[in-house]
Amino acid sequence: MDMTIRAYAKINIGLKILNKRDDGYHNIETIFHRINLFDELRFQDSKELLLECNNPDIPTDNRNLCIKAAQILQKNYNVPKGVKIILNKNIPIGAGLGGGSSNAAHVLKCLPKFWGIEIPKDELYQLAFNIGSDVPYFLDKGTAYATGRGEQLEYFHINIPYWITLVQPRVHISTAWAYTNLKLKPHKQEINLKELLIDNIEHPEKLRGVIHNDFEDLVFENHHDIKILKENLYKQGADFVQMSGSGSSIYAFFKHENKAREAIRIFSKDFLAYLTEPSFLPSQ
Repeated sequence: MDMTIRAYAKINIGLKILNKRDDGYHNIETIFHRINLFDELRFQDSKELLLECNNPDIPTDNRNLCIKAAQILQKNYNVPKGVKIILNKNIPIGAGLGGGSSNAAHVLKCLPKFWGIEIPKDELYQLAFNIGSDVPYFLDKGTAYATGRGEQLEYFHINIPYWITLVQPRVHISTAWAYTNLKLKPHKQEINLKELLIDNIEHPEKLRGVIHNDFEDLVFENHHDIKILKENLYKQGADFVQMSGSGSSIYAFFKHENKAREAIRIFSKDFLAYLTEPSFLPSQ
């Protein structure tokens, strides 16, 4: 048997770090939205759990979330079978795009089908949460308003009427480092990010005033090139620009296709650059 699936990346549209919890994690508020950038996962029959990856920098033992997810399924549901996972890695690592989390979620979601077992959705959700805070998001399709550690999800439909240009400056930023060094900002009980996005999606000049990423100040202070990258995207005619997650990727909304494609042409000379068309919906 052979199965191949796509695991899409996400961007964060807005990211507030509200406070530190008693368990050491942080309460956040963000919007997860998928873009047209994906890894491919191929499942093949095997007597043991194996992982191959086209990127030599990616670990293929249980440090990899794909193997971790497969081990959890195998153990929790007494599965005597193994699987060989071939990971074609396209999503940059340490970029704030959730590539590893997306991979893990798709292993949890698709490997039971490959093995011929059924797992209730609520159980899959709990397994995903135990692997990582933003893994549960990738179990379902669509855009989601996320709170708590990122696992409290409210999926909703929104049409993003912009070309999304993503630029990744080949800088790896550790999420743990970002949270450890972040200085929390006071957040008043304001209108939530979901409402702010829906109300202002057609008005990017308003988006710039109400939707922010709390990690930007810290990352820009330590990686000045990323700050310049954001400024340069605005100079290229972007209508809204923001860092995704804890960085290092910067994404931009462009109203006009020609400006978006020109930005891709310019920035791809020095960086990784990707384009997502307006109203994009993943195929799976």
